Amino acid sequence: MALLSNSKLLRWRPALQPNPFSTSSTAEVLSDPEPSHGSPQPESQSVPPREKNLELVICRMMANRAWTTRLQNSIRSLVPRFDPSLIYNVLHGAASPEHALQFYRWVERAGLFAHTPDTTLKIVQILGRYSKLNHARCILLDNKRIGEVATEDAFVSLIDSYGRAGIVQESVKLFQKMKELGVDRTVKSYDALFKVILRRGRYMMAKRYYNAMLREGVEPTRHTYNILLWGMFLSLRLNTAVRFYEEMKSRGILPDVVTYNTLINGYFRFKKVEDAEKLFVEMKERDIAPNVISFTTMLKGYVAAGRIDDAMKVFVDMKDCGIKPNAVTFSTLLPGLCDAEKTEEARDVLGEMVERYIAPKDNSVFMKLLGVQSKSGNLDAAADVLKAMIRLSIPTEAGHYGVLIESFCKANEYDKAEKLLDKLIEKEIVLRPQNAFAMEASAYNLMIEYLCDHGRTNKAEIFFRQLLKKGVQDSVAFNSLIRGHSKEGNPDSAFEIIKIMGRKGVPRDADSYRLLIESYLRKGEPADAKTALDSMLESGHHPESSVYKLVMESLFDDGRVQTASRVMKSMVEKGVKEHMDLVSKILEALLMRGHVEEALGRIDLLMHNGCEPDFDHLLSVLCEKEKTIAALKLLDFVLERDCIIDFSIYDKVLDALLAAGKTLNAYSILCKILDKRGSTDWRSREELIKSLNQEGNTKQADILSRMFKGTDGGLVNREGKRKVTVAT
Repeated sequence: MALLSNSKLLRWRPALQPNPFSTSSTAEVLSDPEPSHGSPQPESQSVPPREKNLELVICRMMANRAWTTRLQNSIRSLVPRFDPSLIYNVLHGAASPEHALQFYRWVERAGLFAHTPDTTLKIVQILGRYSKLNHARCILLDNKRIGEVATEDAFVSLIDSYGRAGIVQESVKLFQKMKELGVDRTVKSYDALFKVILRRGRYMMAKRYYNAMLREGVEPTRHTYNILLWGMFLSLRLNTAVRFYEEMKSRGILPDVVTYNTLINGYFRFKKVEDAEKLFVEMKERDIAPNVISFTTMLKGYVAAGRIDDAMKVFVDMKDCGIKPNAVTFSTLLPGLCDAEKTEEARDVLGEMVERYIAPKDNSVFMKLLGVQSKSGNLDAAADVLKAMIRLSIPTEAGHYGVLIESFCKANEYDKAEKLLDKLIEKEIVLRPQNAFAMEASAYNLMIEYLCDHGRTNKAEIFFRQLLKKGVQDSVAFNSLIRGHSKEGNPDSAFEIIKIMGRKGVPRDADSYRLLIESYLRKGEPADAKTALDSMLESGHHPESSVYKLVMESLFDDGRVQTASRVMKSMVEKGVKEHMDLVSKILEALLMRGHVEEALGRIDLLMHNGCEPDFDHLLSVLCEKEKTIAALKLLDFVLERDCIIDFSIYDKVLDALLAAGKTLNAYSILCKILDKRGSTDWRSREELIKSLNQEGNTKQADILSRMFKGTDGGLVNREGKRKVTVAT
């Protein structure tokens, strides 16, 4: 616990709830009446500190030790006599309301002290401020000593505390209880009740209690009428407010500056600008000097009515009268100037705020200032807004930087925009949890695109990853990063971005994929390019035919024939029927390497999609390279599907089989050729028959012999002869 000097006790001052009638309250400064001079003011009451520092020691002991019997005995041993001054100061200086309550109850229960109205009022005030209302109520309604310590001030304090907590019914019950307990209810009590119930809009209840007050003979004061006027305007009861004002004057109670402020503000609420102006003139005619609230109320009314020039005149008159604008004044005027696009005036008013080091009550005004200055094209003035925030110690947010960055980018002043971005990244402003203004996509996308186009994609990614942590999932930014990394030769980084987009369900751009694939190919990594292509297809994109060609060529040149074949399969399935020369090379390589079934599968797919390969070329090459089994299977595939090839190709395949000693294979395919084509002029057929006989395949040799001689019913040839059974 912080301490004062040895000669003076540091008093604990609990955080006060805003007084609805205090001129320093931001929210109510333009509408609430002044506090009654008769109302209890908690901090104004003081009991002179004792000469010795017992209060200081006791408060320190309670703050540092648990509340036990041992602590109580220690306190008792220190204090020769518990007098009202000591009790009051210990309650006032306690480190927490719990400590104050423990001490208050202990001294009474231990018989060390009989509480006085002052000490009871003090504990009720402390407990009320911290919403410990049940404790305060129990203390106040203690039947044993209620007549001795329960004063009107204590009841007023608790009525107000319940009202601030929004528990109006308890405030009313306490007010009624006062009469039951014999506690006098003066105008002070009625004022407290009016304030509570009118704050909640219960104007009919206020009227009933006002009539009851008059019946009891309690005379209303100017403060009473100020409260009633404020409440009726708050409840939008203009006629009722006017009647109370007339009754106030009929009772000979003259209005003061608070009355006029309340009336002016109320008339502005009802858009009665001329009536408000008349009241302002009337106030000055009665030699009632307008205060800062008066001028600010007028200024606020003009701003709300869209009469910004009149508001500026009031602002000037205010300063001419020697009254300094406060934070509420500036907070009211600046948004009006922004809405009216009075950029020069707004800049001057902001400069005055900074010069006097007055921060506005609502920091959102800076976003308006940034927006209007940027829109006007005065980027220096917009930059001054950010500087003003820093001078006034107002936290800058990502949204503030965003407005400036976007404006600088649109004005092609990218150097200035990048400097702002550097600060944004370095201080991690985007990641601040208290940010109320996020950076707009129109701002960060321009900056990210610029960085990616100028070789600084890594910086752009650092920035965007901060946005990503705040939940931003902008596809434009993602794709800009992909393109930037791809152009800079960092395809792995680009592919990582694509994976993040996939996990988050963010749409990926086809052009970004194309650049990524090209980047992989430039680095000589065709397998990774193929993986990127697969990802592109999975995303639902249809690559251009040139992309397929680039990937297939690169894979083929790298010796990855089967992988190239898979790319070819994807291409054909997507309906792309180009690059057949490359397709033929891939098929040839598959057949040459023995991947015959895969090659035949690809050929079948091509044929189903209307793309028939050059069988003559493929069979010729296979025969020349002595790939007889591949040639045999391919020719069998051709015959099964009745594909047209040159007759000389049959002879080449048969010659190759015969030369390789595959006589039975030659016999089998020859029978199929005769079956499908009807005849052949193969010159080596006699040599085949001879080889079959030598190898013991006499039956096959005999069949072939008879087929060629046309005996025993021979095969149906082109002249329509009968077929014979062919052994396979």
